Amino acid sequence: MTTWLLTGGAGYIGAHVARELLASGRQVVVLDDLSAGHRERVPADATFIGVSVLDTAAVRDALTRYDVTGVIHLAAKKAVGESVEKPLLYYRENVGGMVSLLQAMADAGTRCLVYSSSAAVYGDPPWSPISEDTPCAPLSPYGQTKLIGEWMVRDEAVARPLSWVSLRYFNVAGAGSPDLGDSSANNLIPLVFAALDRGEAPRVFGTDYPTDDGSCVRDYIHVSDLSEAHVAAAALCESGEVATVFNVGTGRGASVWQVMATVSEVVGRDVGAVAVERRVGDPPELVASVDRIAGELGWSASRDLRDMIASAYAAHR
Repeated sequence: MTTWLLTGGAGYIGAHVARELLASGRQVVVLDDLSAGHRERVPADATFIGVSVLDTAAVRDALTRYDVTGVIHLAAKKAVGESVEKPLLYYRENVGGMVSLLQAMADAGTRCLVYSSSAAVYGDPPWSPISEDTPCAPLSPYGQTKLIGEWMVRDEAVARPLSWVSLRYFNVAGAGSPDLGDSSANNLIPLVFAALDRGEAPRVFGTDYPTDDGSCVRDYIHVSDLSEAHVAAAALCESGEVATVFNVGTGRGASVWQVMATVSEVVGRDVGAVAVERRVGDPPELVASVDRIAGELGWSASRDLRDMIASAYAAHR
């Protein structure tokens, strides 16, 4: 039986990944400083360590004490707007956190790593769908830190034995169970529910984009599908030497107006969404090419947008 250390495992995505790892027969050690996560989300069968990934000595101790096979690194700051306002915070937490983790792994001799990256590394790509070979040009400090993390993993794997997979997430949504909902103040679907709770109309930022209905198009991926992709990536790392990057999405885009229409279906009434001015830095369309992850990892998403919104609404209620 192998053991995986999960940084950020008390967060929205992390809690789902922890459950999926345990279901796969692996042992799980969650390391989280609870700056954004919640202790009650950590499964009872997982070991919990309440420290920051910036504490290199504590991470190294966890890796050696529990004879960890590999690390899934989720712990990071992730709000694009905040990263513009506080770039040094993002470089300290995200880049500094990766330095600390890689040093601890090198000291402990831990040789497998699955890294939580982001479609934000692409910026505003020149074409869609976006393949892993699309040039990276991040538009925010957040995206920059995620790309730098990928470079660090790649370079460290040249210097010492390291089997790694980087997962570039697209727009994560939904809930695997009602107790694991997304409470983020930055993601579209929670923002819609929060507006409805306040008796306000949800907002659609920009309706003059070069898309079918004028609103931004995004590739939404169910958090349960994403969790299954992490376990598949962990198994690939365990199987031998690997060094690769995968997009994690559905390969299908949905516009913001389509999201609003699906929310209306799920809640049983027209949510009355209103159009407002564009936000700075929103690319018109971000849709993943998922050919590589299907061909090399044998993984594909099985849940659709309605599944995401219905499960998110059940968790929100």
